[in-house]
Amino acid sequence: PAFGLFVFTIARDPLRIIILIAGAFFWLVSLLLSSLIWFIAVKGSDPRDEPLQKGLLIFGVMFSVLLQEAFRFLYYKLLRKAIEGLVALSEDGCSPISIQQMAYVAGVGFGLMSGAFSMINLLADALGPGTVGIHGDSQLYFLTSAFMTMVLIFLHTFWGILFFHGCEHRRWWEITAVVVMHLAVSGSTFFNPLYVGSLVPSYLLMAVAATWAYVLSGGSAQNLRRFLLCKS
Repeated sequence: PAFGLFVFTIARDPLRIIILIAGAFFWLVSLLLSSLIWFIAVKGSDPRDEPLQKGLLIFGVMFSVLLQEAFRFLYYKLLRKAIEGLVALSEDGCSPISIQQMAYVAGVGFGLMSGAFSMINLLADALGPGTVGIHGDSQLYFLTSAFMTMVLIFLHTFWGILFFHGCEHRRWWEITAVVVMHLAVSGSTFFNPLYVGSLVPSYLLMAVAATWAYVLSGGSAQNLRRFLLCKS
């Protein structure tokens, strides 16, 4: 599904591809910085202290979420400046891409890079050693991880739309809602290997975020009905 979003809505427009790659780069930089902080914290602590190591892991995840949202804000500021430049260079005084479209493409860029790293980690685990479920745990590790990766890609897309809309209209509660949802989804993964505890809340939040983003983007029940009935 994420590849379909890229092919049908982004791949044909060079400007959108540039925005997507830049968004992926911003997410990558946020991951690099958060990983560096977590690595320093782990190396400076006692590896035999399991409660401390678990606490550092939780801290690392929460810090990474906050850093990702901070870089999303920085990327919004950069794109806002880019729109001003595009308007100044255009002959008709209009930008070739709207802030709503930028928000969508930037969200897809964040999501695709997040999904790519999740996939790389899974492939590294798949090399072994060991067998999934050999100690009585769930054998659906790779399948559920794939569904979790997919929901995170879509969530980043919807969060990008909500976050940019909040910045545009100075609705700070919308930005706060995005951060809270991101923290909730990331925190739910600590319920694993009880995958129901992470997948079900994540998909429910995705449905809420998708509906919210659709409404903020100008969507309506009538437009949705026309789309489902293939009417113009």
